[in-house]
Amino acid sequence: MKKKFVSIITAVTIGAALLAGCGSGAAAGDSSAETVPAEEDASSEGSEEAAADAEGEPAEAPADAAGSIAGAALKIAIVSSPSGVDDGSFNENNYNGILDFIAEAPGSSVTPVKEETGDVAACIQAVNDIVADYDVIVACGFQFAGIGTVAEENPDVDFILVDTSPTDAEGNEVELDNIYAMTFKEQESGFAAGVAAALSTKTNKVAVVNGIAYPSNVNYQYGFMSGVNYANKNYGTTAEIVELASYAGTDVTGANVGGNYVGSFADEATGKVVGKALIDEGCDVLFVAAGGSGNGVFTAAKEASDVYVIGCDVDQYDDGANGSSNIILTSGLKIMDKNVKLQLEKIAEGSFAGGNELLGADTDSTGYVSAEGRNQLSADAIAKIDEAFAKVKSGEIVPAANFNNMTPEDFTGLN
Repeated sequence: MKKKFVSIITAVTIGAALLAGCGSGAAAGDSSAETVPAEEDASSEGSEEAAADAEGEPAEAPADAAGSIAGAALKIAIVSSPSGVDDGSFNENNYNGILDFIAEAPGSSVTPVKEETGDVAACIQAVNDIVADYDVIVACGFQFAGIGTVAEENPDVDFILVDTSPTDAEGNEVELDNIYAMTFKEQESGFAAGVAAALSTKTNKVAVVNGIAYPSNVNYQYGFMSGVNYANKNYGTTAEIVELASYAGTDVTGANVGGNYVGSFADEATGKVVGKALIDEGCDVLFVAAGGSGNGVFTAAKEASDVYVIGCDVDQYDDGANGSSNIILTSGLKIMDKNVKLQLEKIAEGSFAGGNELLGADTDSTGYVSAEGRNQLSADAIAKIDEAFAKVKSGEIVPAANFNNMTPEDFTGLN
């Protein structure tokens, strides 16, 4: 097996182990259950109910599936955070990519697995406990970086790792033939969200709420702040970014990154507390990148008046329904489902190749929702966001990120 050492990130791995939330859910031992069919229309919108019913149960392709994907039938497991595959955001989008695959791959099935303790070491153990039972394991989140050791010991199992690159037992980042690791330039989607917030706020106070200060979440935060600053400088806005000192985040290296961090991806109660505190400070636009904890922020916004939320990872417009109105301004996107499905197709066809890939606007893997009926942005705001995001896609603008040696106050394209 190919094994290439890329960099030393021992400090990052140790820092991650000290954080409270695993972002992933039910113990591997809970995954045994009867097989249930996957609904044909559960592969994208409308999959929340199917996801909730399937937690810990394998979902198979329906008997009348189109079968357009040639190749081997795959037995797939998805190991996710405590918020599970029905979180309406990150985990669910990955799960939907698998459902899209099995809808076209007769005989293939997927079993959602949660590691309940929220401990990084336990997340790796959850993968190790089930590895002998599956052809493919999809692991969702930075906390699963350590599965590199599991993959090395199980070369006949393929892994799709989302939001981090794999590491070995010493914390060295590695590339392996049987792991496709996808990370994203979340700062790009965050940037679009920041521009949208600055252009839409009426109180001139905006904020971002995150779950845990893993690199992907800090990328969203820094990208959002970069977008606000860009709009203030180039579009005449005067938005203030509000941060609550008591909820400042500490990233995986131990650095204080500020922001507003719930401390978990599955704590709706605290999410609501943080959301309400920011609303009480005068914020009327909140960008929420907090997994299941974000549901609490949504509730706080729905109970307030004239407050909008920007969704994250997926189009969350449907989650914003609030009687006859809707709280979703737009959503920052990270295109995971299509990329997960693509890798499963390659595995089934026998053309899978491991690697650590960074995906962004140049591959249409980041962006924001501008489709009619799925956002509440003005036409002028959309035109300005599109103008700025085109510069992101071309590389003229490079928003700040957790580890790109830029800050939201000083990044490529601001001046």
